[in-house]
Amino acid sequence: MKIYTKNGDRGRTGLHGGSRVDKDDPRIEANGCLDELNVAIGLLRARLNASHEWQFMLHDVQRTLMVVMSHVATPSSVRHLNPNVLPDDLSAQCESWIDAMTLLMADGEGYFILPGGTEISALCHQARVAARRAERRLCTLNKLDALPAQIMSYINRLSDLFFTMARYDLHLAGASEERWQAFGYKRKRREDVAENRGEGN
Repeated sequence: MKIYTKNGDRGRTGLHGGSRVDKDDPRIEANGCLDELNVAIGLLRARLNASHEWQFMLHDVQRTLMVVMSHVATPSSVRHLNPNVLPDDLSAQCESWIDAMTLLMADGEGYFILPGGTEISALCHQARVAARRAERRLCTLNKLDALPAQIMSYINRLSDLFFTMARYDLHLAGASEERWQAFGYKRKRREDVAENRGEGN
C-alpha cells in the first residue's frame, strides 16, 4: 500500500465520518498541535532509559492522545459513530502522577521557572508548551463545535503534568531551579504580610 493518496494535494483532507475540510480548518489545526505534542513526548521518551519510571506513564499518555485526536477529528454530529472509547476520568491519572511527584519536592509552584537545568527537564517544558498550544487551538474549535469536556480538562492537566515532571527531574538531579519571580498573587500576599507587620514603613 502506498503512503501517498494524492487526495490532499489541493489542500483538503478527510474527517472521521467522511466529510472533507480545508487543511487549515480549526479542527485540523487543533489535531496538528496534538500531533506535535505527541511527537514531543516521543522525543522525551527516546531520551530516557528504556527502564525509566516515566516510560509506562508517557506511553499511556501517547496512546490516550491518539484516542483524543480521533475524537477531535470527529464532528459532534457523528461523534456517536466513533468506536474509540473516551473515558470520563481522563484527568484523574494525570492528577495522581502530579500529586505523587509533588509530595517528594519542596514547594516551588508559586514561581515562574526558567526552562532548562537538565536536558530532560527542558524536554518536559517543550512538551508543556506544546500542550498549551494545543489547548489554545482546542479552545478555538470548542467555540465552533463543542468538544467533550474531558478533552479540554485532559490537555490542561497534561501541561501541569509536564511542568511537574520538569521540576521533578531537577529534583532528582540535585539541580537548583532558576526562578524568575513569584506569581503576582504571591507577591501581593507577601507585600500585604509585610505591610501588616509594619515593615513597609
